[in-house]
Amino acid sequence: MGQFSLLKSVKNRKASSSSTGNNGDSDMVEGESAERKSRAALLAVSTLHSPLPHSLLACFCAAIASFLSSLLGGGGGGGEEPSGEPAATVASILIYPVKSCRGVSVPQAPVTSTGFRWDRQWLVVNAKGRALTQRVKPKMALIEVELPPAAFDEDWQPTPDSYMVIRAPGMDTLKVPLVAERATLDDVSVWEWSGSAYDEGGEAAEWFSNYFGKPSRLVRFKEETEIRPTDPKYAQGYKLTFTDAFPFLMASQGSLDALNEILKEPVPINRFRPNIVVDGCHPYSEDLWKTIKINKLTFDGVKLCDRCKVPTVNQENGILGTEPTETMLTFRSGEVIRPSHKNKHKVYFGKNLVCKESVSAKGKGRIVKVGDPVYVLQT
Repeated sequence: MGQFSLLKSVKNRKASSSSTGNNGDSDMVEGESAERKSRAALLAVSTLHSPLPHSLLACFCAAIASFLSSLLGGGGGGGEEPSGEPAATVASILIYPVKSCRGVSVPQAPVTSTGFRWDRQWLVVNAKGRALTQRVKPKMALIEVELPPAAFDEDWQPTPDSYMVIRAPGMDTLKVPLVAERATLDDVSVWEWSGSAYDEGGEAAEWFSNYFGKPSRLVRFKEETEIRPTDPKYAQGYKLTFTDAFPFLMASQGSLDALNEILKEPVPINRFRPNIVVDGCHPYSEDLWKTIKINKLTFDGVKLCDRCKVPTVNQENGILGTEPTETMLTFRSGEVIRPSHKNKHKVYFGKNLVCKESVSAKGKGRIVKVGDPVYVLQT
């Protein structure tokens, strides 16, 4: 049976089978070639959403591994330069200037030492200086943020007339200067990190306090004095602003399309808040990409992204639900795809990245653009 016929027959089993599926461990931080092929095979089964009994999984693994390898593009080897056809294309780039507020879709984004420029530069905190996010304030999904279009040009610098504009239902427009004298607020904390940040002042504090009905302030990361490192277990020597854990998050349109095929109500990509959305690859192929190249920049895929409750927040109305997490638990949980990992009840979607060139992010050309080809250097 050919590989495409094989995959078609696997899909056809979905309607008649009621057995529970099982997928392989897709954590690609370490592993030998044989193990990677096995994981690739099991991941391919997960993309088909076919609940195969364990006895049939072994029959399909080798063929599916070979088939999936042909979809990765760029050779899948360990080289430093792209070769062959690209695996995917950058379909969209999203920046989230204020953590947990709405993202901004941009045609290009310069890479800095902490990720894309302007990404999670600002944070809303409560009276104790602790970060507010959609996990506890889902109505943050309704806060729109706008930056000057030129802010995403590589050489652009703000002037005293440059503003970040913030809007929300029932609220007046807030304009936050991008260049201004600011006081410093101490004891600001986001997850494991605490330090000092710039306080954006009384007007911003009043706006957010009125919106949430509780004392709140808007702060900006103080890059001149503060360093927030990534987890050295996965990526040593890299740093962040107010991002959760890593500078970049990538997801594919193919993965979203595959998920939406089995959801009762499809969800948009904004549920997962990626920075880079790629298209043209097979569903969940990005799980296996260890090193990729985009516009001469090298990105390492350091960790699958385990999801919190934010994907269950409807980004159009700020209402918390149960999907897509409830469905993803059946085929994208740690128990299913990472059975040896301790976080068995986490669900995974997207890949956390670091950019090698960001360690010394100076000079021209460190920019990612919509339409850029994505080459896989290592899987």
